[in-house]
Amino acid sequence: MKILLTGGAGYIGSTLTPFLLAAGHQVRVLDHLAYGGQSLLGVWAHPGFEFIRGDIRDREILRTAVADRDAVVHLAAIVGDPACSREPDLARSTNLDASLALIAESQSAGVERFIFASTCSNYGKMKNTSQYVDEESELRPISLYAETKVAVETALLGSGRNNGWCPTPLRFSTIYGVSPRMRFDLTVNEFTMEMLTKKHLKVFGEQFWRPYVHVWDAARAIQLVLSSPAASVGGCVFNVGATDQNFQKRQLVDMIRPYAPDAAVEFVHKTEDPRDYRVSFARITNQLGFKTTRTVAQGIEEVARLVQDNVVGNFGDGKYRN
Repeated sequence: MKILLTGGAGYIGSTLTPFLLAAGHQVRVLDHLAYGGQSLLGVWAHPGFEFIRGDIRDREILRTAVADRDAVVHLAAIVGDPACSREPDLARSTNLDASLALIAESQSAGVERFIFASTCSNYGKMKNTSQYVDEESELRPISLYAETKVAVETALLGSGRNNGWCPTPLRFSTIYGVSPRMRFDLTVNEFTMEMLTKKHLKVFGEQFWRPYVHVWDAARAIQLVLSSPAASVGGCVFNVGATDQNFQKRQLVDMIRPYAPDAAVEFVHKTEDPRDYRVSFARITNQLGFKTTRTVAQGIEEVARLVQDNVVGNFGDGKYRN
């Protein structure tokens, strides 16, 4: 396929790009390089790789980017609750307005496949923490980030199935692991780095649940959806992760403890948290045969080795945070 990948220099995108190229696809990345472009150096000379530097809020750039593409994988966004809360107008214009424009331009250009990176944060706070939510559960977004994702999902699922149009929202678990565009502001990565380097970690709401998925497996899920029959994925939402990889924050600390036995951990109990959910991933497993290949425990070991060997240097650098 000829694929447009928005946000291809980002945390997931820089892992996904070489996956797609290795599978024989032609990949055009659209990114405005807010955190630099070093993550793309490994694919820059690949004959199937193409790069457009630009902002997805620019309609003309979108029109150019979607030309002659078979598929769009839309990752570009202001990612996460804190970043969206800090700049709400930018978040709405990027995550919502630009996404809707990209959907329209993709349909006009004859793009067939459209994969949208959504989030399990859409489930918000569960009514019953003893049960798992799935793709048919009520969406209860309680952050601007999740609200924009739900709005785009709704528009995408209502965009029809004419002329081969095949839209697929993917609700990703909280992602972790090492990527060419490394991040240390994601829970597993952050907890591991801080316990190892600062010897201290403050954890808010240690009892709340989240699902987790390795960035490698997130990329594999996207590749799988692209290669699946349109009838299996068109107009269908998939949670991305594994049901046995739902954890409470205190459980993460326990898994990291062997790597940082001398770290002091301070638990700040909270009775309210904007995100508390346990998620089922039965649909993507049963319908597409997707199974994750890495666990949180393995991801912690992976990040710990990166930190212990001081591979990236200054872990507090802003380029490692969104």
